Amino acid sequence: MSNVIYMDHPLIKHKITMLRDERTGTNEFRRLVEEIAMLMGYEALSDMKTRDVEIKTPIEDTVQPVLDGKKPAVVPILRAGLGMVGGILALLPNAKVGHIGMYRDEQTHKPHAYYCKLPSFIEERLIIVVDPMLATGGSLIDAVNEIKSHGGKMIKCMCIIASPEGVAAFSEAHPDVKLYVGALDRCLNENAYICPGLGDAGDRIFGTK
Repeated sequence: MSNVIYMDHPLIKHKITMLRDERTGTNEFRRLVEEIAMLMGYEALSDMKTRDVEIKTPIEDTVQPVLDGKKPAVVPILRAGLGMVGGILALLPNAKVGHIGMYRDEQTHKPHAYYCKLPSFIEERLIIVVDPMLATGGSLIDAVNEIKSHGGKMIKCMCIIASPEGVAAFSEAHPDVKLYVGALDRCLNENAYICPGLGDAGDRIFGTK
C-alpha cells in the first residue's frame, strides 16, 4: 500500500513501548502521546513547500526559505485525537485547529459523527488528521470523507498504533491520502480492539474509565 508510511525511528518505537505499558499513568501517557505526535509530525511534514524571502542577519542580507501557502490545519478526531494536537502545534505553532467528533457504537463497532468544525479556506490548507488508534478504520475513513466534502484536498493522517485491518480499509477508501503509522499491530480482537494495543487511548489520556 503505497500511501502508508510506517515510522522506523528508534525514539518513536521506544516511546510507543512505554505508551503500551499498563503501568504508565495518565500524566506520563499524555506526555508520551504528545512527544510521539511531534516526532511523527517531523517525518510526515518533510515535504512541505517553502518559498524564499529576503532577511537581514547580524552579518549581512540573505535569501532564506520559509514555509509557503496558507497555514496548515490540525484536525483531531475527538476525543483521543486531542492528545496529539500539542505535538503538532509544537512544530507548527501558527496552525489552525479544527475538530471532528466521532463515537463508536459498542454493538456494531461502527463510527457515528456528532460534530465537525473546520477552519476557513480548508481547500487551500494542508490538513493533518490525528487519532492515536486506527482499529477498524471506520472513524478515520469517515473523518476524511467529511473533510473532502468540505473541499479539503491536501490531507495527511497520523495514527500512533494501527491494525492491519484498519490500514487495509483506509487504503482502499482513500488511496490518495498518505497515512503515517507509528506501529502496526497484530490484529483486532472480537471487540474490535487492537492487539496487543494499549487499551482505550481516550481513557488513558484523560484519566477516565
